[in-house]
Amino acid sequence: MSTFELIAQDIEAYCEDHSTPETALLYRLYRQTHLETINPRMASGQLQGLFLAFIARMMRPRHILEIGTFTGYSAICLSEGLLPDGELHTIEMNVEYEDRIRAYFAESEHASQLHLHIGDARDLIRTLNYSWDLVFIDADKEDYTHYYEAILPNVRKGGFILADNTLWNGKVTHSVAHNDKDTQAITDFNRHVQEDPRVRNLLLPFRDGIMMIEKL
Repeated sequence: MSTFELIAQDIEAYCEDHSTPETALLYRLYRQTHLETINPRMASGQLQGLFLAFIARMMRPRHILEIGTFTGYSAICLSEGLLPDGELHTIEMNVEYEDRIRAYFAESEHASQLHLHIGDARDLIRTLNYSWDLVFIDADKEDYTHYYEAILPNVRKGGFILADNTLWNGKVTHSVAHNDKDTQAITDFNRHVQEDPRVRNLLLPFRDGIMMIEKL
């Protein structure tokens, strides 16, 4: 491990120690995700979860869309900012996570506002006819640009899209191997957003990169 990586770990640990702790529910969810899933790193965790919750609380959205639920950590965090009559709709492809997600959603204080959809987001997005205040994309990387184009027309003016993993372990800063479809997809997505006159964007070097996109 390089000196830079060790410093980065120390900084992340310091940030966690000086940030509001997870709720007991989120702690259990995160721990179970690490014990029982193959790719636990996909869960948002304390710092990113707090970031999402802060954004949602500042915006006070009525309608949130999440593409890529995984085990439900980020959805529960985002729901903290919903208006009393608000709704969060989250789409997950993997049916094996459904029971786990629903169990944790049922324990959330915003349980009645959380709506899980199991299936292909490319199909389900078209069935959800809402004006989105906030969207979080954290799903199949090869479809990021497709998701973006599918949802942008239904994002209200001044609404935000947050796209996770847009630094992709730093691979976006290097030449892309011809068979590395995920890195190429993220690189293409970042360029697509950067060149889109319909939005204003900020790529944050936070965790694995979060692209913040405001619809103009």
